[in-house]
Amino acid sequence: MHDKDLVKLITRRVVSRLSNDQPCSGCALRSCAPGERACDAVTAQQKIPVGVSARHAHVTQEDLEILYGAGHQLTVYAPLYQPGAFAANETVTVVGKRMRAIEHVRILGPVRDYSQVEVAQTEAIRLGLNPPIRDSGDLKGAEAITLVGPEGSVYLEEGAICAARHIHMTPEHADSFGISETDLLKVRIPGERALTFENIRPKIHEDYALQMHLDTDDSNAAGLKGGEAVELLRDNT
Repeated sequence: MHDKDLVKLITRRVVSRLSNDQPCSGCALRSCAPGERACDAVTAQQKIPVGVSARHAHVTQEDLEILYGAGHQLTVYAPLYQPGAFAANETVTVVGKRMRAIEHVRILGPVRDYSQVEVAQTEAIRLGLNPPIRDSGDLKGAEAITLVGPEGSVYLEEGAICAARHIHMTPEHADSFGISETDLLKVRIPGERALTFENIRPKIHEDYALQMHLDTDDSNAAGLKGGEAVELLRDNT
């Protein structure tokens, strides 16, 4: 074996060993057993990893510059499980009706072509709002809210929603589960606070990683902290 080929072989084995023996960055299940990725193992069992989505904001580059100053770019606080997504160091204060506010609401990056705030219903009550349950970016009829940053503020006439329950998946996952984008799904949450969640929307894209997103109201009701694997129910269950 030539030296160059030997180096390539050793490199492949080292990378394989590291990827199998150490937790993945942003692991959906927060742990990997030696020799296998936990995410891959539960997918093979046709279960869904759970991610708990706390309140957060998405912003356009234009609005970010109003909030943080001309030319400002989002900086990475921590990567998220979905490829390319991250929690930013930048936060905003969100102000609802009658000047009710929640501070330190984290912006998620990268910047988008719309600005919005996603809150759980209990947080909406705190803000004096009654936002609709919507997919991200579906802002027609959303509640008005104001974002306040260190350099300025942005008023969003239609900007606050409660996020619809959803599952990110690739087309391959969708085929494996027998799912199309028009389906509404059900999952069973086991445990002491066992629940069945319905009306879960599949979001299918080749760049997605398999993960269900619940807000903090849903996750608290079911006793979930994020990182669990749950069962997708079939139509007859």
